[in-house]
Amino acid sequence: MIDRNLLKNIDWILIGLLLLNSMIGVAFIYSSSHYLPGNYFLKQIIWIILSSAALFLFLSIDYKILVAISFYFYIITIGLLGVVLLFGKLVAGARSWIKFPFFQVQPSEIAKIALILILTYFFSKYRKDYISWGKGLLGVALTAVPVFLVALQPDLGTALSYIPIFLLALILAGLNKKTFVYILIVILTLGIAVWNFGLKDYQKKRITTLIFPGQDPLGSGYQILQSKIAIGSGGFLGKGFRKGTQSQLRFLPARHTDFIFSIIGEEFGFMGILLALLCYFFFLLRLFQSISLSRDRAGVYLIFLVAMMISFQFFINVMMVIGLFPIAGIPLPLFSYGGSSLLTNYLAISLVLNVKMRRFYNV
Repeated sequence: MIDRNLLKNIDWILIGLLLLNSMIGVAFIYSSSHYLPGNYFLKQIIWIILSSAALFLFLSIDYKILVAISFYFYIITIGLLGVVLLFGKLVAGARSWIKFPFFQVQPSEIAKIALILILTYFFSKYRKDYISWGKGLLGVALTAVPVFLVALQPDLGTALSYIPIFLLALILAGLNKKTFVYILIVILTLGIAVWNFGLKDYQKKRITTLIFPGQDPLGSGYQILQSKIAIGSGGFLGKGFRKGTQSQLRFLPARHTDFIFSIIGEEFGFMGILLALLCYFFFLLRLFQSISLSRDRAGVYLIFLVAMMISFQFFINVMMVIGLFPIAGIPLPLFSYGGSSLLTNYLAISLVLNVKMRRFYNV
């Protein structure tokens, strides 16, 4: 149970913004999938309830304890990623899911929390001006394992989402300019190697389609073109709730998951997008403002990495649906349909709340 004295320090505004953005997501999941079997919006509501329960459960445990046991959490998560490769359910060409009788879980999403916790454990204790090569290589190894396992599924979008978490942890730990240049060279070299030997043909097409979407309008360029049509056709005020032609007539693929932002633009136009961005902006602003309220380095790491993880996914998804980034399969946090993604983001926010509510505890 949570100490009653700690309840007074819970950031209810952040929780309110979290629920507000989640319910906006439910509304557009309903609009884009109400004619499909499966009741996706009801499942999303159930996941919001379960995720909220998990959030408050995490709040009952001091974040210092969570950081201290992060290695065990990390090992368990890596084990689950290994299980997925052997026994996972194949969905859309990727073996990313563990199926249970009434639900399925995507361990690659939960791995983001494990990575944030273990990087916080190792780097928050480091107090020198610049991070050592040993610590840097340790961070590389801790990040490379889940990246490699998730890339094998293959889920390249989720695998790449771990890398910004690691780089931001390095910067926070004290990464000097020379080391940063070396890392960029390594990343560039790996990028060339991955392009030539790691990427499949359809993944290469997604990248080239970013520049020339019209070269394959019925193939690799289809999603980007349909997304642009949906957003552009919304105009200033949109076509109205459940009246978007690209979504209702099923021209736009993955409309209730990766392309939920396109639905907002089509049905509520420029003003709808502006209001949705404002709701998300205030949510992210509240997260970043929380950094200054941490009482120790571990708390700073947790809040900063959570805020940047959500911001990165939000930025990449929006850039993706307007055609400024390749289709990477990265959902829009809180808006897109998906229980594992929602649970991961709620657990991430619980870490932020945990740090803030304990800033005066035993001081």
